[in-house]
Amino acid sequence: MKDIEIAKKYLKEENLAIAVVKDGKLIFKSQEKGIKPMYTLATKMKEISKGASIADRVIGKGAAMLCKYIDVEEVYGQLISINAIEVLEEASIIYSYESTCPYIKNRDKTDLCPIEKIATNTRDIDTLLERIEEFLNSINQ
Repeated sequence: MKDIEIAKKYLKEENLAIAVVKDGKLIFKSQEKGIKPMYTLATKMKEISKGASIADRVIGKGAAMLCKYIDVEEVYGQLISINAIEVLEEASIIYSYESTCPYIKNRDKTDLCPIEKIATNTRDIDTLLERIEEFLNSINQ
């Protein structure tokens, strides 16, 4: 079974937010919503995650940029934004999804997701990482 299929199986069977599989082994999983699990992969597990396959509930542009930074092999999103698809295609990352949307909305569906907003205005990965860290710190106050 391909790594992405194993990751999708974990995502669904364990009701996870993200599952990361490399060489047939689950290397990371989380039920935590939002960008934090993907940010953790990018900042604390970048080397081990290189070449991995990621199944996630939601892939927006920010998450796609992090996937490119990590250099993942393949991505699956239950929901993926058009902007995320553009990033993944530009990076030649294989992707699949259940449904697409123009952009990811915030949790109360009244505006863009904060990370989608940050990513829309950012092309540089270092700036993106800094802004995500600032965002995560602001919500943990």
